[in-house]
Amino acid sequence: MFYKTFLTDPSFMADPAPYLADLRQQGPLVRTRLPIIGEIWIATTQEALGLVLKDNENFSMRRADGGVTGAQWWMPRTVRLLANNMLTMDEPDHRRLRSLVDLVFRRDAVMALEPKIARLADAFSAGLFSNGEPADLQTRFARILPLAVICEMLGIPESDRVKFSRWAEGLTTVNGMLSFLAIMPGISKMRRYVAGEIARQREAPGNGLIGELVNMQAEGADISDEELTAMVFLLLVAGHETTTHVLTGGVYEILSRPGKARWLMADESRMALAVEELLRMVSAVQFTKPRNVRRDMELLGAKLSKGDVIMPMIAAANFDPDAIDEPEKLDLERRPNRHVAFGAGIHFCLGHQLARLEIACGLRALFKRWPHLALDDPNNVHWRSRAGIRALDGLMVVPG
Repeated sequence: MFYKTFLTDPSFMADPAPYLADLRQQGPLVRTRLPIIGEIWIATTQEALGLVLKDNENFSMRRADGGVTGAQWWMPRTVRLLANNMLTMDEPDHRRLRSLVDLVFRRDAVMALEPKIARLADAFSAGLFSNGEPADLQTRFARILPLAVICEMLGIPESDRVKFSRWAEGLTTVNGMLSFLAIMPGISKMRRYVAGEIARQREAPGNGLIGELVNMQAEGADISDEELTAMVFLLLVAGHETTTHVLTGGVYEILSRPGKARWLMADESRMALAVEELLRMVSAVQFTKPRNVRRDMELLGAKLSKGDVIMPMIAAANFDPDAIDEPEKLDLERRPNRHVAFGAGIHFCLGHQLARLEIACGLRALFKRWPHLALDDPNNVHWRSRAGIRALDGLMVVPG
């Protein structure tokens, strides 16, 4: 069944629950069309999402010709090179690349960063209104915190972070071929910057992950120059962009409900569950990467053909009433919380521990510093028309 898409509509971004309920009524697998990618199947339930993401025999990150599923012939070479990363690889290549960085993102390594992340969050929250009020929470706090963290982990000089943030900002404005082509200059600049930084650290390796990867490659690690550039690019962008939008959207959800911030800060033990619920409710990453169907098959009543493209919809799965009780309600004490904000299967998000810690530290610092923080104008909040990413177009706040 072909379903007319609403996935770039700002009204869907503002209140996805009724749209997702309507979508699920069409079935666990729905045929639709997305900008750039074209006709696809959407998996709309947690059951369907799990069946696809955990089945690497029938669903592949690559087309039969070896190209990345979802990539189009007209995309510039730079995009094709950067897309050739561990997120778009099947085994064993996925494991080969992920194993090089896995240790850095494990829980014990990430939790050791908590004091540093807390200090950064406190410093950035203190400067939220340093240029006056109202202030854009997204640009002055939610973006610079995770960007600073991932740049420190990678060994990116502090002086370069502002320009990289400016380049990355354009990635959330893509809603068609023209806007995709419009951001290509920024993508090209990011790629050149990353390649230059790798070259610089080959001469004088730094203390961050880029320096470690350069040394690993020099010592014989199985990673090509192009894969190394794509890896660093992926970590830089994915390491801050999605957390930016969960933080911004999460603060919006809290401030939209009077007393919620005060309630959250009254008991430190509430933070962990609150973070999980905000990850679910915001669902900043709306879809997983597209998969290629490897053979004709039937799945949950839908007849899939070899070569079809299927994209499990994280947002729909996070609002699936068969997995989440009353999913349309924000419940900061929800337990259990079976959200799938970080995906499932072998491509489960590498940075899930880091994202959780950054969100918790960010909320804690923000509401401790500004206990009466409020939306500047609740009626003047806008969501971007970008299929695949649920992102606010800024969030103006006042001290209260």
